[in-house]
Amino acid sequence: MNGFELKILDFIRENLANPVLDTVMPIITKFGDGGVFWIALAVIFLIFKKTRKMGLCMGLALLMGFITGNLILKNVVGRIRPYDLNPEIEILVKHLSDYSFPSGHTLASFEAATAIFINNKKIGIPALVLAFLIAISRIYLYVHYPSDVLAAIILGIGFAILSCFVVKKYQDKIPYLN
Repeated sequence: MNGFELKILDFIRENLANPVLDTVMPIITKFGDGGVFWIALAVIFLIFKKTRKMGLCMGLALLMGFITGNLILKNVVGRIRPYDLNPEIEILVKHLSDYSFPSGHTLASFEAATAIFINNKKIGIPALVLAFLIAISRIYLYVHYPSDVLAAIILGIGFAILSCFVVKKYQDKIPYLN
């Protein structure tokens, strides 16, 4: 599978790479760095009564994704990053020390953006657009295989749905939300 996916990455590099995207994609990908943007947004939502439920859904989804994706799957799967298999590629971001599967940037982005969308369609749509751009940036920047990103999207959406279900089910028992 790595060979086929490397061909996709090489195709993107050879046919879509350009100075504009080479400048924009590293900026977009920073919104996913460590999930900090999404964590900060969840904290802001937790402050205001009107958005607390959304912030809690985001926080719970981000926690599930961090444990499952970053602590378990990355280490169990142990997938080497594409730039390590193709060292001729000069990447536009710093080399990472963890494994490739699943994409943590994409996972956090889709967990948070989906939780926002479930709770508020108006701001959820731009959040999902940003999550999608972050996911695409990971492929464009040659730091993840397409399947790393696709798996992270699926997991992220799933964790968001699960977290929102749990929060809704127990919201009457959480005094902070009432």
